[in-house]
Amino acid sequence: MKESDFQRDLIHELETLFPDALIFKNESKQGLPDLTILEGDRWALLECKASRKAKHHTNQDYYVEKADRMSFSRFIFPENKQEVLDELQQTFGTGR
Repeated sequence: MKESDFQRDLIHELETLFPDALIFKNESKQGLPDLTILEGDRWALLECKASRKAKHHTNQDYYVEKADRMSFSRFIFPENKQEVLDELQQTFGTGR
């Protein structure tokens, strides 16, 4: 699966899980995660990857780690998608 296909499908799944959330696809700033999710008074950043083994580009690790210390941020790929979505639901207080 291409990263763009995974990201498109993930956005649709996020819209279903968090119908009141604002979900933004971020512009390509070097290293800034792909998606911003705003839900109530909480937020998250997600960096989409086509697979667990996909290359991390310059500054991606920095931004994901820094944003995770502030709120919630993860690298997300097909192999860990369910785990990340479960954690995100717990963070947002919307568990299944």
